[in-house]
Amino acid sequence: MKQKLNYLKETPSQTAGPFVHIGLAPGAAGFDIYDQELGTDIAGPNASGERIRVEGLVIDGIGSPVKDVMLEAWQANAAGSYAHPEHPGDVEDGFRGWGRVITNFETGEWGFDTIKPGPVMGRNGQMMAPHINLWIVARGINVGLNTRLYFSDEEEANSADPVINLIEWERRRKTLIAQRVERDGATVYRFDICLQGDNETVFFDI
Repeated sequence: MKQKLNYLKETPSQTAGPFVHIGLAPGAAGFDIYDQELGTDIAGPNASGERIRVEGLVIDGIGSPVKDVMLEAWQANAAGSYAHPEHPGDVEDGFRGWGRVITNFETGEWGFDTIKPGPVMGRNGQMMAPHINLWIVARGINVGLNTRLYFSDEEEANSADPVINLIEWERRRKTLIAQRVERDGATVYRFDICLQGDNETVFFDI
């Protein structure tokens, strides 16, 4: 006699919800909880290297900006070293290399100030082009999305980057490239993240 199998039902999922910013970036939502906000200045005042600003939008499948997004950024310093306990002597005092920002509730714009990272040695011994790692969560996203921001003025390094070269289609690679502009004497990199559609940003399963 065959035993009847009972299949478990899928557990209901819960998205990040419209108020994720209150719990994870309270200062931007008007709640004075921390002495020092996790904030938008990732590098700190003592970091060497080129000071830059990174800005953009998160765009949905119909081309509209998403206005309740949280982004986390993680990067190396100008010498290519992460702020990590295994490398305590390689990073300047005050360099965190990590930050958290939310989009403007009215426009959907996000942005943060930092220094341009240097090339980073990968785990396999291959040099990776300068980049910033981004993690994106928002209402309607069940699992946070991981992507990378590369720099338009690093063409030679980008062409040899082992992660970029995993992407088969050339036009898809371009979705990871932030465009450099000069504004009021400052260096700004523009990086719009598309969640769906023909220009969908490349996201990584990590």
